[in-house]
Amino acid sequence: MITDNIFIHETAIVDDGAIIGKGTKIWHWTHICSGARIGRGCTFGQNVFVGNTVKIGSNVKIQNNVSVYDNVILEDDVFCGPSMVFTNVYNPRSAINRKSEYRDTIVKKGATLGANCTIVCGTSIGEYAFIGAGAVVNKDVPAYALMVGVPAKQVGWMSQYGERLVLPLSGNSEAFCTATGQRYRLENNTVRIINE
Repeated sequence: MITDNIFIHETAIVDDGAIIGKGTKIWHWTHICSGARIGRGCTFGQNVFVGNTVKIGSNVKIQNNVSVYDNVILEDDVFCGPSMVFTNVYNPRSAINRKSEYRDTIVKKGATLGANCTIVCGTSIGEYAFIGAGAVVNKDVPAYALMVGVPAKQVGWMSQYGERLVLPLSGNSEAFCTATGQRYRLENNTVRIINE
């Protein structure tokens, strides 16, 4: 079904009340709950679930088998790889209702969450950060950081284009993206662009 420039596959369920931006594509067996707020030009792969108190920006790509649970915020241009995992309760038990204990998770503009990674609730992923496949993030991630492993550890920095920058993990230094030539400066463990 195509309505208002939104494509919804016939097997998908979009509950009444969900707000979906123009140009969004919702594929097979995806379920969008009524309270979800979704921007323009997003893509939801097969078997995606989006909860009621979820906010998703524009141009977000969510690959197959991802559940975006309540209290998750995805800013513009976020990429969620296949089968990556969000949580919203830190210490779940089946016999104990902890819905009042949901923790917010924020993924900032341009961040990439690799296939099969896990983002533990209550964390913030910085702009253009890159979480490697299979990593488990259990603490806040700085902007532009490259994180890998279990638990995830920072092993470098990434450009906005998605190329690894040659910068030390701390201190002061400059580097450039080999794909775009864009220059970056590391100062006091914070990366910023110096030639926009």
